[in-house]
Parts: sequence; C-alpha cells; structure tokens
Amino acid sequence: MELKDTIPMMESNDYKERFKAEYEQLRIRFEKLNAMLDKWDTGTLVFTPTCPRSTYNIQVRAMADYLAALEARAVMENVTL
Repeated sequence: MELKDTIPMMESNDYKERFKAEYEQLRIRFEKLNAMLDKWDTGTLVFTPTCPRSTYNIQVRAMADYLAALEARAVMENVTL
C-alpha cells in the first residue's frame, strides 16, 4: 500500500476506516524512514541529511510509540488493522 491508496479511507464517514488510514499512513512513513536510516548506516544513502542522526532517532522512536498506541487502541476499539 502507498500513501495515495489511503485517500479513500481518510475521506470515509466511518471512523474505523479513517483510523485504519491513519495507521497505514504512519506505518508507511515509519518503514520509509527506517529504510533511509538503514541506507545511512550502510553508506548507501544518495543524499546528505541536513539533520543530525540523533534527530532522526528521536523521530523514529516517536513514530514507533505512536504505532504501538494505535495498535493498542485498535484492539480496544475492535478495529482490524
């Protein structure tokens, strides 16, 4: 799934569909950031980041926490992700 594929879900009147879209958007961004960091670590990144690595580390941790919170909420709210 790509970000553009979540648009119909975001426009839904059903909050569970919007919830799923929020989760999928975050998951996609999280995976892409992790892929970038992996390339950084292996020296295969094709650009030079302007932020220090520590800033990206904070961001990826926050995203992981956010994913965990959404997963917990999904269980409580009976939303299949």
